[in-house]
Amino acid sequence: MRDRVFDLLLWLLLCVPVLLKSDPNDGGSWLQVAVGVVVLGGCVAVSRRWPLVPLAVTVAASLPATLELFTPSYSLALVAFGYLAGRRQEHTRAALWLFGAIAATGLVLTSVTHTSLGQWFTLLLALALAVVAPWLIGRYVRQYDRLVRSGWELADRMEREHAAVADRERLRERSRIAGDMHDSLGHDLALIAIRAGALEVSPELGADQQRAAGELRRAAADATARLRDIIGVLREDGDPASTSPPGETVEELTARARASGLAVTLTPAPVPELPGMSGLALHRVVQEGLTNAAKHAPGAAVTVSVTQEAGNVRAEVVSGPGAPGGTRSPGSGGTGLVGLDERVRLAGGTLAHGATGDGGFALAAVLPRGAPTPLPAAPTSARELDRARREVRKGLARAIWIPLALLAALGLLMAGVALWTQSQSYLEPDDYARITVGQSLAQIAEQTDDWPEHPLDAAPQVAPAEPPGMDECRYYRSAMLAAIPVYRLCFVDGHLADKAEVP
Repeated sequence: MRDRVFDLLLWLLLCVPVLLKSDPNDGGSWLQVAVGVVVLGGCVAVSRRWPLVPLAVTVAASLPATLELFTPSYSLALVAFGYLAGRRQEHTRAALWLFGAIAATGLVLTSVTHTSLGQWFTLLLALALAVVAPWLIGRYVRQYDRLVRSGWELADRMEREHAAVADRERLRERSRIAGDMHDSLGHDLALIAIRAGALEVSPELGADQQRAAGELRRAAADATARLRDIIGVLREDGDPASTSPPGETVEELTARARASGLAVTLTPAPVPELPGMSGLALHRVVQEGLTNAAKHAPGAAVTVSVTQEAGNVRAEVVSGPGAPGGTRSPGSGGTGLVGLDERVRLAGGTLAHGATGDGGFALAAVLPRGAPTPLPAAPTSARELDRARREVRKGLARAIWIPLALLAALGLLMAGVALWTQSQSYLEPDDYARITVGQSLAQIAEQTDDWPEHPLDAAPQVAPAEPPGMDECRYYRSAMLAAIPVYRLCFVDGHLADKAEVP
């Protein structure tokens, strides 16, 4: 509804100059008024869907009235439709083609009607000021509105993204909790199973106690398997490993494993401390290595070594083959090593693991002594908003410098054409001196070295009256860059009857 009201008011406004300048009292007719009102109504009606059509129609209605394009009846329509075309047109190529076509059409009409090039220059000036400049202003307003809309859209997007990040962080926290459960409880259950296995074969206990210890060992193994299945459901694919502090040192971790019956050797002691993520990753490497040795190679000797290198610390957990008759737990799902690799990568290190030549297993990690500096997140929203602002500034600059450039180019073109016109109407003083009364125009042109093809359009305003009885008088410049004095040649029956230098 608002658009219809705007179009109606625009149509009424554009009809005012037509009513004032095309009525019979101002040299027009009521037919011209009716045609103008109907044409403007149709232009307003299609201006939203085809923004360039009203501009082309208005130019077509103005050119028959004057080749200078700027008419009292349709000048306001030119400005309005030029602005609306820039405001509503998405692409600029069609508008540029239209502007070029208007200029070319004006030049063709000037040549066909044999009028002065001055009118074409006036058409170019009117095109630049009444059409191109409003079009550029419309483009700038369009880009500014796009900037405002982009700002609101970015604010709304950032609000939605903030809510999504909060939900994602809650899910990640659940995954981290699940990872911590797997890392800590799985390790403790593996140690409980080892201790229960030792009690099961202890000769100091009776048959009932050994059977109870066996049930405890199997229950611990079953609990470990169920825990692994639960963690597999809670953990997201590709979720980074937990970064929560383990709460104990590497010495305490190996001592607790040794007290549970695992044959662990730690070298050297004490273990060098690492700050931040590197220290947490070191603890997790040792913990995962001991857990895998307890689960997959019960009774095997385990060697933990932490050595310092240039700028790095290398941690290795090597377990031998399992003891004969030892009970191996079911195969792991592999999530422990995947999470450990992510933990080491986040700390800026590398992880390697694989079987040894004697049937054992080796887990090695190289960790930096200093924590890596995290890269800041890319400010996508701020970058998009800055890009939109730059586009608006470019649009404003174009709205200023393009009309100025067009005016400068038009001035240079006018100066070039003026010089060319002057050179075509210039008669050398020596050639003028050789001309004698009684010669025909053909004889005069034949005896001069460079006879000018085009005389001046009219006599200078300060020239004296022409001699009576002459059929035609022609005026030629006597100096290339000066308007006066001029040479006047008057003819009767095609022969020179009078020659004079007009001051």
